[in-house]
Amino acid sequence: MRVFVAGHRGMVGGSISRKLTERGADVVTRTHAELDLTNQGAVKDFFAAEKVEAVVLAAAKVGGIYANNTYPADFIYENLMIECNVIHQAFAAGVQKLLFLGSSCIYPREVAQPMREDALLTGILEPTNEPYAVAKIAGIKLCESYNRQYGTDYRSVMPTNLYGPGDNFHPQNSHVMPALIRRFHEAVRDGLEEVAIWGSGTPRREFLHVDDMAEASLFVLDLPLEQYEANTQPMLSHINVGYGKDVTIRELAQLVAEVTGFTGKIVFDASKPDGTMRKLMDSSRLTAMGFKPSVSLAEGISETYQWFLQTEMPADKVIESSFGKSQPC
Repeated sequence: MRVFVAGHRGMVGGSISRKLTERGADVVTRTHAELDLTNQGAVKDFFAAEKVEAVVLAAAKVGGIYANNTYPADFIYENLMIECNVIHQAFAAGVQKLLFLGSSCIYPREVAQPMREDALLTGILEPTNEPYAVAKIAGIKLCESYNRQYGTDYRSVMPTNLYGPGDNFHPQNSHVMPALIRRFHEAVRDGLEEVAIWGSGTPRREFLHVDDMAEASLFVLDLPLEQYEANTQPMLSHINVGYGKDVTIRELAQLVAEVTGFTGKIVFDASKPDGTMRKLMDSSRLTAMGFKPSVSLAEGISETYQWFLQTEMPADKVIESSFGKSQPC
């Protein structure tokens, strides 16, 4: 099968591309310099020329709370344009099979835990990432609407917090897992005796390794249509993908400290905001269909740290860190 993976240089898209190649698929990719997905004409020309049979839409503008708060117009505009162009032009070119990757941020801020698929659009979104969430909801509804009107097979998966090789370790724009890995690594490197973390450490978060997300994505993409439709009704077009368990930020910090070799004191500044107290996906639909993640949290953190050491932190490179602005999504 000839498959276009949009966003192949990202963490999730890269893992999906590797796994598709291992399965013998003809994977088509483009860098941003080669194809600007926000350019409607360029995307139309691409689909006309490449004759792909399926699409995995993993391309998106992403970032943590700091980035979402600072660049809200960029987040809603670029993500809406990417989704509209890729999904519509795929349809126009006759592509019948597409998988859209969303985010757990689509669910209301005060949603019941664990978060079920039918909680979508039942409450107010988290204000700090509302533009991004609105764009992702639009992507889900685009897939659902093309299926309803044109009989396409466009599916959506909503991942929990992802981490792993290829993650973003930027000192300001990263999510909590890579931010913690970087923070503790630098503490060890600089001989610090204490690491201070914003918040009380009590919020709970769920984390899924990127390779498990890639496997889940291809699992959903390969499902017989009748089985997918049976598990996304009534009036649903997306499936949650999570690890099934969550941990407190304190427990996560202790795990990262152990992996990085930090033996000092971990201090939590309860005067700083905690954010949402819990975000756990209800992945029972996916589990009932036969998929379960295989990478444990401890194993995944260790693998991610080794990738970070080899890729992000050359011995001669000194990087300033400001973990305080990196909060759980």
